[in-house]
Amino acid sequence: MGACFRSANELMDPRGLVILVAILVAETSCVADGTLVFPVERHKRSLSAIKAHDAQRRGRILSAVDLNLGGNGVPTRTGLYYTKLGLGSPPKDYYVQVDTGSDILWVNCVECSRCPRKSDLGIELTLYDPKSSETAELISCDQDFCAATYDGPMPGCKSEIPCPYSITYGDGSATSGYYVQDYLTYNRVNGNLRTTPQNSSIIFGCGAVQSGTLGSSSEQALDGIMGFGQANSSVLSQLAASGKVKKIFSHCLDNISGGGIFAIGEVVEPKVSTTPLVPRMAHYNVVLKTIEVDTDTLQLPSDIFDSGNGRGTIIDSGTTLAYLPGLVYDQLMQKVLTRQPGLKLYLVEQQFSCFQYAGNVDRGFPVVKFHFEDSLSLTVYPHDYLFEFNDGGMWCIGWQKSVSQAKNGKDMTLLGDLVLSNKVVIYDLENMAIGWTDYNCSSSIKVKDEATGAVRIVGAHDISSVSTCFIGRILTFFLLLIAILNY
Repeated sequence: MGACFRSANELMDPRGLVILVAILVAETSCVADGTLVFPVERHKRSLSAIKAHDAQRRGRILSAVDLNLGGNGVPTRTGLYYTKLGLGSPPKDYYVQVDTGSDILWVNCVECSRCPRKSDLGIELTLYDPKSSETAELISCDQDFCAATYDGPMPGCKSEIPCPYSITYGDGSATSGYYVQDYLTYNRVNGNLRTTPQNSSIIFGCGAVQSGTLGSSSEQALDGIMGFGQANSSVLSQLAASGKVKKIFSHCLDNISGGGIFAIGEVVEPKVSTTPLVPRMAHYNVVLKTIEVDTDTLQLPSDIFDSGNGRGTIIDSGTTLAYLPGLVYDQLMQKVLTRQPGLKLYLVEQQFSCFQYAGNVDRGFPVVKFHFEDSLSLTVYPHDYLFEFNDGGMWCIGWQKSVSQAKNGKDMTLLGDLVLSNKVVIYDLENMAIGWTDYNCSSSIKVKDEATGAVRIVGAHDISSVSTCFIGRILTFFLLLIAILNY
């Protein structure tokens, strides 16, 4: 508590601020919250590297409920999502991971001693310095935002003490620092296939202390993480609260041609049916009813997909494979392989079941359908859940068995890019619903500008030709923010 009585000059000293944050974090409990229109990239990695990334992501996506699940996608083509955004005045570029499993935006700050200084992704990392921005303001512990974040006033708070943040992820990595308010620059859609820069003042974390995978390692290092979760602290919620956007976003990931669409705003075309989001959950949970393989419904216990005790089914575009409870996985795999009884399976990198197959996988293997509440179905074709490991006809199975997290053996179902690719997926937080439809993600969608009523075309993007951070073949993704015109 001695830190609460330091002088203002000491607090503004970077070393003193780090010490202050560390002390405040040690004395204050915090729940991990976490999450914009920018180009998002996905970097190619080996299967082993993807699995390692999945293990880390299992901690991040479920840190609020302390579960250890996760995923990846088409392992031979994908990696983490990241986007470039502008912060400050004048704006500087920062590369941050896009994460639908957490809420706040945070970036590494100038006083951070263990933050990465270079990245194997080939991007130039930048440390955020509040003093170099004309519009930066520290958020003090006595401000409303801080009190709301901590569900009440902080003990020993004085107006000159910054509001601290701390997030500990399930993989053991952690970030802590303090909140600042500054301008975020994004792209507002102002015509068909046309955008214009716009900025808005938001509150985000200034990272002073990093540990674990977020520390000094240069492998896959970025400037921070931007959460797209449901909490009031997320960028999406802040923009909505200021009247800039509605709390609706969508994505369409093209795993055939590469690239895709990510937009904030109401999608009017294509039309999408939805299923309710489970209320009062930290993530995008839905009610899964049954699974069908080749028109045969899996015979499963009636409570296996229940959402109680932090279990249930999560939709998350930040993961790429699909993780199923052991009982579900075993039945699904048995039915998937029924059509090919003579198939010989090989274990690749001690984690993927693979096989040699020269035919058309869509003709040789069954379609899998997930059925949700309100009669919404998700169709997964063989070319979605099977991926080609090399050019020699070796195919691998993307379905994965989740790790049991409870004494009763119940596991969580996590559906990632494996089942979401080549579909428009809409997250409608205004009506607490999520939905999808099969779609050509290299085309375009139509979104509505709530201020003018105009309907605009938002197209797919691939920014690999203008990025300096690509090594080899890359699947890219464009994140496009739809903002409402200021009155």
